[in-house]
Amino acid sequence: MTRPIIAGLLYFLAMFAIGFVLGTLRVLAVAPRLGELAAVAVEVPVMLALAWPICGALLRRYRVPPGLAPRLAMGTTAFGLLMLAETVLGATLFGQDLTTQWANRATAAGLIGLAGQLLFAALPVLQRR
Repeated sequence: MTRPIIAGLLYFLAMFAIGFVLGTLRVLAVAPRLGELAAVAVEVPVMLALAWPICGALLRRYRVPPGLAPRLAMGTTAFGLLMLAETVLGATLFGQDLTTQWANRATAAGLIGLAGQLLFAALPVLQRR
């Protein structure tokens, strides 16, 4: 079961790095022009389009078995680390407590972002062969 966990860790790291760059562009360049909701609606499909081949490459590289349990382990590892990283960054960089962070998730933009994150977590299962 080690391979799915390692693949999940690397999947998280790759997508977190990409998300950090795209999120910065969204906040600084896109949201001021289109609004937060439209900016998130543009960013999420780009993230998922990038996540698909990255996920597939990691599945192949680490030979994660096609069974449901190993694929779920990879996806939940990546998702759990993503939620932890976002919580820590929200608190340290933006001074947001957990209540504020969860309130932000309840907005339309927050729900679109959460849906994208859940799809990101599901990609290892969706790529089963």
